[in-house]
Amino acid sequence: MQDKKVYTSFHDIPPREYMYFPKGSIDPVKPGKFSRMEIIHLLISMGVLTFAFAIALPKDTLISGNFKFEYFPYYLQLSFLGIITAFFFHEMSHKFMAQRYGLWAEYRMFPMGLILALLLSFTGFVFAAPGAVMFLGGSRDYETGRIAMAGPLANIVIAIILLPLYVFVFFESALISSILNFIIMINLILATFNLLPFGPLDGTKIIRWNATVWIIMLIVSITLIVTLFTGLPFIG
Repeated sequence: MQDKKVYTSFHDIPPREYMYFPKGSIDPVKPGKFSRMEIIHLLISMGVLTFAFAIALPKDTLISGNFKFEYFPYYLQLSFLGIITAFFFHEMSHKFMAQRYGLWAEYRMFPMGLILALLLSFTGFVFAAPGAVMFLGGSRDYETGRIAMAGPLANIVIAIILLPLYVFVFFESALISSILNFIIMINLILATFNLLPFGPLDGTKIIRWNATVWIIMLIVSITLIVTLFTGLPFIG
């Protein structure tokens, strides 16, 4: 019998965290099924990331001493919208695609990554490795590739859907356009980063399955992110 393999969608979980996985036989997979542990890990990760981005978003950081606490509730809400649309949908897309292939799939947080994200946020910069969707049961290369593709693809689709609203509908509303800009930006950054062909990132698994799909996704993601950062010339 072939040994079961464990794959990650974002980083390699340290060996000491083996207790996060089920012991013995795995119950039949039900699409959309969440365990209590998984829900707890998701809530903790989303809470820490929301708080971290809310601290890092303002131009004036806590370290500089010019942080305006009266604006913190706004940044907290903005950060939450970004985390929901980018991080949550990214990880759940991995999970549901893995479940579609009959694999056990659950999100597991990476405590040290969350602590690092929180500490870095006080400098005005966030580098987050919050956790990953782990899946068990063995999978063929094309299944692994499609599972890896699902996360960044979800981010790209969200950005493509929201971009016309940002450009043509709400461009005159400073509040709504700033919210849409942030949501689009964080989705594209997450997609582009995960598509890099290094280590355990999604890009490596996608290339192993289909290099053409990978290059198309990377080109689309980079094109959108460059357009967003350099300004949209057709807004007049």
